[in-house]
Formats: sequence, C-alpha cells, structure tokens
Amino acid sequence: MLDSYAVIGNPISHSKSPLIHAAFAQQTQQSMQYDAILAPLDGFQTTVTHFRQQGGKGLNVTVPFKLEAYQLATRLTERATIAQAVNTLKFENQEILGDNTDGAGLVRDIELNLGIPIANKRILLMGAGGAARGVILPLLQQKPSILAIANRTRQKAEALQQQFMAHGNTVAGDFTSFSDQQFDIVINATSASLHDALPDLPAHVFANNALAYDMMYSHEPTRFLKFAYDNGVRHLADGIGMLVEQAAESFFLWRGVRPQTKPVIALLKTKI
Repeated sequence: MLDSYAVIGNPISHSKSPLIHAAFAQQTQQSMQYDAILAPLDGFQTTVTHFRQQGGKGLNVTVPFKLEAYQLATRLTERATIAQAVNTLKFENQEILGDNTDGAGLVRDIELNLGIPIANKRILLMGAGGAARGVILPLLQQKPSILAIANRTRQKAEALQQQFMAHGNTVAGDFTSFSDQQFDIVINATSASLHDALPDLPAHVFANNALAYDMMYSHEPTRFLKFAYDNGVRHLADGIGMLVEQAAESFFLWRGVRPQTKPVIALLKTKI
C-alpha cells in the first residue's frame, strides 16, 4: 500500500496541496498518495482519528482547524509551540507531532525565490489571526529592524505583540496606527483577499522599492496587490511561492527528503 497523506480543511475543494505533493512525490520518487479531506466544522478531531485508523501518516491542516490541530498534537516543534497554531501533523505510533511550516515557507519564498533579504527591513504584517501567528517567529528570526502587527481589532494585534516581543522588535496597532510610517515589506495576512476586499490600509505605508506580499493567491492580482501597484509598488508577490515552500517543509518532515520547489511553483502558476 502507498503511504497516505492529505490536507484537511473546510472549505477544501480549492486546495492545490494534492497537486503540489503529487509533483513532489514524482520528483523525489516517493511511494505515497495525497488527498483532500473536507471535515465538518464540528468534526475535526473525529475526522483525524478516522484518517489515522485507516493508516494515514500525516496531514496538512488549513482553515479553520489550525488551532484545533495545535490542541490535538501530543508533541510540538518549537515554532508550533510559539505560534500556538499547527498546519502539519505527523503520526508515528501513538504520537501526534504538530509543526507549523507557514513561516518557514514565507521566509524561503521572500529570501530565496524573490531574492529579498529580510534582515534590517521594516515589516508591516496585516492581520492577527492564525495566518499571521504562524509567520511571526520565523520573520523575527531573520532580524528585521522592526515588525509592526496591524489588525482591525487592535487588542488582537497587541496580544500577538506581547506574545512575540521577547523574540524581536515588535509593535502593534490598528490599520491606521502606522499611517505616518513606511515599510520595506508589507504582508497581507488577513482574509480580505478571499472576499475581494481590501484592509483599511493607508496608501503611503509603502517605502521606495517596497515588496507587497499577499499570502492569498488567485488567477488575477488580489485587491491588495492592485492597491499596492496603483500606489507605485513594483515588487508584488502572491502566496503561491509560500504555499509551495511550506508544503516542501511538510514533505521534508514526513519523508526526510527536500524537494525542489521552483519547478512546482512554475507548474502551479499554470494551473491557477
């Protein structure tokens, strides 16, 4: 039998993870299958248990289950412990290892694929949900000069700032708090792009030669990326590279083999 893996979420039909991991498996000659699982909103743990009982080896976890996956894990990596969110589960005997590969995927995409160093940069991270939580520590480990966390609900941003302040220079506020500042890297970690909406972001937060990065992706540029372009930003990136890079981190955790990501990023761009 092939080793079984899957991505679990709700909704899940849009997921590109099966395509990505099939490409990784073919490239690295791994005997495995990878499926997509729609879990009921109130049935995450039951669905995971059933998958394990059927011999499943590991899961990628997407919205809205990353916090439940964190609670379900019996052992956590450091980055998952600090993020308090899990996007990758590995099943070994009775143990459930929880990891969070989102931040590593984002950092690898920005630094390796886009060729933009993070060290000493001013970063504005928009959003304070699970997507933001998972990337803060890996970003801070690259030693930016400052990481500003902006959220519609100021208290959520401040809670994250308190959680991560020991790991680097962080500040927090709502979307208008940084209207008098400029940033070298502006990352949209909100869900606004899923609804073709735009966070309430001042136009002049983009510094000269800034990177505008949207964790979401679509066939057309997102509203956030269009907004950035209309305000003079020419370094634009959506979340395709991050998606592939975080998947590669999961694949490495499961299989002990690191796949090449650039061919898969190129493949994915033809499929969206």
